[in-house]
Amino acid sequence: MIQTNRAKPRSLAGATILQLVPAMRDDPAGQAAVEIARTLVEAGARAILAGQGGPLAGELRSFGAEWLPLPNDGWNPLQIRRNAARLASLVAAERIDIVHAQSAAAAWSALQAVHKQPVFLVTSFSDRLPANRWPGTLYGQSLTRGDRLIAPSSYVSLAMIERYRIKPERITVIPRAVDTTTFNPAAISSDRIAALRRVWGLLPNTRAVLVSGRIAPWNGQLSALDAARLIFAQGRRDLAFVFAGEDRSHARFAAQLRRRAAMHGIDTMCRFVGHCDDMPAAHAVADVVAIPALQPPLTGRAAAEAQAVGRPVVTTAIGMLPENVLAPPRMKPELRTGWIVRPGQPGELAGAIDQALSLDPTATEALGARARQFAEFMFSPQSVAAAIRGVYTSLLSRDR
Repeated sequence: MIQTNRAKPRSLAGATILQLVPAMRDDPAGQAAVEIARTLVEAGARAILAGQGGPLAGELRSFGAEWLPLPNDGWNPLQIRRNAARLASLVAAERIDIVHAQSAAAAWSALQAVHKQPVFLVTSFSDRLPANRWPGTLYGQSLTRGDRLIAPSSYVSLAMIERYRIKPERITVIPRAVDTTTFNPAAISSDRIAALRRVWGLLPNTRAVLVSGRIAPWNGQLSALDAARLIFAQGRRDLAFVFAGEDRSHARFAAQLRRRAAMHGIDTMCRFVGHCDDMPAAHAVADVVAIPALQPPLTGRAAAEAQAVGRPVVTTAIGMLPENVLAPPRMKPELRTGWIVRPGQPGELAGAIDQALSLDPTATEALGARARQFAEFMFSPQSVAAAIRGVYTSLLSRDR
């Protein structure tokens, strides 16, 4: 952005940062926005959030942050223009130093608002890549024009660099936050685990492989079913594969999975449980969590949540998923938190699941502790907030 001669703080102390968020919903995105504001206030900055309302909006006032209602997540041109005018007045009146737009629509309003004002603009790429055609490419361009850009994964970052010819040094990769407080083994009671095991029909000595995610062809449940067939063919009978995910959108595919399980005689060892309301407990029930995606998922949240509960993950080398698991060759085998296999390869998937199940209790406990530690370090709202705060600090401290 064009800078004027107005003196600006060179640290967060005394700076004013405005976050443009879609809404203050009680979800990982909303929680991360609140944590960012909290860390700013603790650093002596003034934190303002603007967007649609939600249950978390009131929490901001408890620690000194501010909230402004501003519908900024739609593509109505008139609304974007009105928002730009409001933001321009706000930036000038409140002497805002950094505007952080967390959606493409908000970025368009912000670009118009901060034009020729002494303000840094930070933008956050979405998890889903914009369509590589008009108007998707046009919408995505607003996110490329900030002073600093934040990408939720290297996968998204590299795609945006290739599409928009962005200089890599302008981008910082910061993963999306997950609720590591709810997805915490210490917060999941044994009663919740026992209740879910009863609902799923798991005997006391039965181990469980959780295949999480909506039942859909591109999520790879067919590969998981074939992997189960290979494992059971080795004579293993102390194991159940639990397919937990919404199964009505693709009912024919869900029915195909059930028929295939019956055809191979493994239907009694597979559980198709549909949507689960208590996913933290579902992960706690699991001995292994399998994410056999064939196409890049919208987020890598499933892998992060599983590790937050201290469970080993077996996932495919697709999209951002490999970034969210520690495994060779990125990490030494003894430091792994999971396994990464090629998509659509049931044999590899079965082999990795078998390896995870074959760990002795000491190794299993150590892997679970590493997984939890990795999740807290990478994906907790507090860690994500600290990383974004670092982006703000680097902007304020750089030479102009």
